[in-house]
Amino acid sequence: MKISDIIALGLWPESKKTTSLKGIDELENLGYNLFYIGKNADLYTCPGDESKVLLVRSDRCSVFDIPLNLEIEGKGVSQTAISNNGAKFAKNLGIRTAILDETVDNLKVSSRCQMMELCKPLEAEVDGELVQFELIFRNYLTGSLFEATQNGNDPYGLNLPKDLKEWSKFENPLFTPTTKGVKDIPLNSQKVRELFPEIISSLENLFKQFTQFAYNNGIIVVDTKLEVFVNSKGEWVLGDEVLTPESSRFISKEDFDAQNYISMDKQILRDFGKAQNWKEQAKDLKSGEKLEVNVPQEIKDKILSGYTTILERLN
Repeated sequence: MKISDIIALGLWPESKKTTSLKGIDELENLGYNLFYIGKNADLYTCPGDESKVLLVRSDRCSVFDIPLNLEIEGKGVSQTAISNNGAKFAKNLGIRTAILDETVDNLKVSSRCQMMELCKPLEAEVDGELVQFELIFRNYLTGSLFEATQNGNDPYGLNLPKDLKEWSKFENPLFTPTTKGVKDIPLNSQKVRELFPEIISSLENLFKQFTQFAYNNGIIVVDTKLEVFVNSKGEWVLGDEVLTPESSRFISKEDFDAQNYISMDKQILRDFGKAQNWKEQAKDLKSGEKLEVNVPQEIKDKILSGYTTILERLN
């Protein structure tokens, strides 16, 4: 299927610019054609007429939506395996994902590849505006939500007690949806539940079940972001980042019990980037440019070690 066919099906947003660059030789020679270069992964059209694409993860890194010149060798392979495990966990609970069972075997890049069903983002009108969604579930009060409660704000209409301390655990996970875009804007939790009652109920159960599974295997799940898409049949499906360190915050149980709240994911890189003022540096970047950063090997090793531990414990 050609990129023009994908666009004609209405399954590719016009806002995402395609590329005419050539991709990996062994894929191009088999009829897979690079058409989109993302911050961390690339997409290829597939031979034949089926509405699917091949996602190939790289070792590239990004934080704060800033593309970096940084690569961490092995990250893409670990991330792909964790993503496959998350998709399998969801499927075992009867939740469809965009990741297809079909694989690309016997290639150097096979361990980085996922065959994906072509889908479009779930959209709905909220307060008179058509929006796409990021559906976030939280087990603990921390991060931006803690800051909001400290400042007396209630961005999701949750009516939380104002005296809650950071890292308070919720008896039931909190649902804190936002819009998906250049800037994620908080949405009223109850309104989004009423829009998609079956979807939110299913995802809430997924989050609860996964939280318990991860806990039993030595990992605390702080929160996760789930993105819902609609396939060509009109069915809702989850995207490729399901219960992964790219979409969730994981802390090893031994660290959490010691009140050492260091996430086993790219939060390590975020914290380093924050200290190095990357957001300010990135303001002068032109379209397509990457921020030149110098990350010590010990930070790279720590990030990769987190991914490896997550894969080992949740496999």
